Amino acid sequence: MKYIKNNIIIACMAVGMLSLGACNDFLDREPLDKVTAESYLKSEGDLAAFAIKQYEILPNVVNQYSVGPIGLGDDHTDNQAKANGELKYWQPGQWRVREKEEKEELKDQEWSFYRIRAFNFFFQQVLPKYEAGEIQGVKANIDQYIGEVYFLRAYEYFKRLKMFGDFPIVTDVLVDEREMLVAASQRQPRNKVARFILEDLDKAIGLLSNDIGNKNRITRDAALLFKSRVALYEASFETYHRGTPRVPGEAGWPGAMMEYNSGFSIDLNQEITFFTDQAMAAAKEVADKITLTSNSGQNTPNTGQTAGWNPYFEMFAAMDMSSYSEVIMWHSFDAGVNVGNAIMKYALTSGSNTGLTRGFVESFLMKNGLPIYASGSNYSKIDSTLDLVKKDRDGRLQLFLASEHSIRSVYTDADTSKYLGVPNIIDITEQRKVTGYTALKGVNYSYDADNLPSGTSEESGAIIFRGVEAYLNYIEASCLKNGGNSIDGTARSYWKAIRERAGVDTDIDKTIAATNLSMENDWGVYSGGVAVSSIMYNIRRERRCEFMWEGMRWDDLIRWRALDQVKDYIIEGCNFWDNMYKAERFFDKAANESKLVPAGTPGKVANVSSKEKSGKYLRPYQVVENNNGLYNGYNWMKANYLHPICITHLRISANDQNNVTTSPIYQNPYWPIEPNQSQLE
Repeated sequence: MKYIKNNIIIACMAVGMLSLGACNDFLDREPLDKVTAESYLKSEGDLAAFAIKQYEILPNVVNQYSVGPIGLGDDHTDNQAKANGELKYWQPGQWRVREKEEKEELKDQEWSFYRIRAFNFFFQQVLPKYEAGEIQGVKANIDQYIGEVYFLRAYEYFKRLKMFGDFPIVTDVLVDEREMLVAASQRQPRNKVARFILEDLDKAIGLLSNDIGNKNRITRDAALLFKSRVALYEASFETYHRGTPRVPGEAGWPGAMMEYNSGFSIDLNQEITFFTDQAMAAAKEVADKITLTSNSGQNTPNTGQTAGWNPYFEMFAAMDMSSYSEVIMWHSFDAGVNVGNAIMKYALTSGSNTGLTRGFVESFLMKNGLPIYASGSNYSKIDSTLDLVKKDRDGRLQLFLASEHSIRSVYTDADTSKYLGVPNIIDITEQRKVTGYTALKGVNYSYDADNLPSGTSEESGAIIFRGVEAYLNYIEASCLKNGGNSIDGTARSYWKAIRERAGVDTDIDKTIAATNLSMENDWGVYSGGVAVSSIMYNIRRERRCEFMWEGMRWDDLIRWRALDQVKDYIIEGCNFWDNMYKAERFFDKAANESKLVPAGTPGKVANVSSKEKSGKYLRPYQVVENNNGLYNGYNWMKANYLHPICITHLRISANDQNNVTTSPIYQNPYWPIEPNQSQLE
């Protein structure tokens, strides 16, 4: 019973400043409801402390030795690659159903109600007092903190929606009775889960203020922006996954086997329209009040120019982001109280074991608005240096793609220290610039690259929500609403504003007309293995380029169902073997030989792909062939769009624990119900 309690619904929790031990220890303590009712959650300070504790579920880079979950969030997609690829996604048979959760701590597990239970307990205790006017403090502050918790519960539920689709909706703190707990484990159809998330966000929007916390706390605008994200995710997921078992009511949907769903029905067109309209309305409210940060057009700072040279570039690493209208929410740092980061150390002076792909870099338009392959684009097709790759391209590529003459330090005029030079693609794994292409987003030139703070004591801020997303969400939702073939006038004005800031010709129709989908090496061309319209693809392209290095790609690829066609897809980096290999950094003067060991070199351990076998572009997964499941490319499986559920959750909730099919929890499509088995399709 205790296992059911802790793993189905009720988990141990840490509420605010209370330090609660493990479950077994806690059972011997004073009952939680008694402790809390008498001494906690009675004042605005208590509510604030509870809410801020839960902020840890948001993306952050506090005291991390890397560029963090945002900069690394697109790893293993067609945007970015690590030295050590992710086999579970890209080698069929490697992702297997586990008997138990991989993570020990309940809060880190996938099928987890740890935080949901905490949020529900908060509402159980606070709302009656709130309605009775018994919470001490300023009402506006009390409203704010309750709104934050509604937002955070929505955020937590959205994580589960993305992983599992259908998921139990639990709003109560349940007692330790098996029948009740098993009933609460019933998976609700994903559209209902998404609606529940929007309901929580609407409650948050009604309570939150925009005038609090220097944009370091959750605001009304943050909730509106997140609402548009959730609604667009669900609208697009239901649109593109329609006809698959991943969508409730469609053929093969496993929820149909459950007796508790016997009365379920869905009008999918109506649901898609609902979520699309919700996305557009929420996005428009944010987009119409914020101003995009200006791009001066200066792509590199001059010597001694630590700030004031390009607001768009500087926005991503400002120590105080509160003055930027476009920044909806950000994380501030204070090394003096041991809250710092190491973004500069890894973004500028090392590669952080990641790299942008050739496919991503080549998706950026020319500044005249034409794809690089189009007639009249003026693309030289000479990419033997990174500087040449960026020439006359989309201003975002010129600004944020590191190249030989990108600035390393503004504190010197000496070429060897001033410029980044050729990327080190054979550095130790943790610091390697895997593909040769790296990003400069998050670089703050007020820091001296030769004298960076030790450890994680940098204080550049980190953006959590950025207003341009509202523009992009509205544009895509408008196109989705119009069958994927056109956009309304508001969307067109937003799109032009984004392109103007990017330094790209604002003639959108010219770009669409010049686009040849068969020439695009971009997974976003497809949904369900079929090419989308040119306008929809270019909307996806815009989103991809604007969110470079910001960790948005995975979610987009999943909701678009853009991975069906990924078969034997080879990840490539920059053109290395035309010119770059000659760089001095790759020559060992003492040994009078090259440090480069191409794949297949007899008697040596390879450290770079071979020009003879793999061509002139770096192929990070063709350095070693033996025992390398990614050598011949990425291969996607249908099952991977949703995560498998560990067998233990099915077993402990089953009427007959020897027969997991008697559980109210059903396995996700194309995943087996036996442990240690891989995808069925």
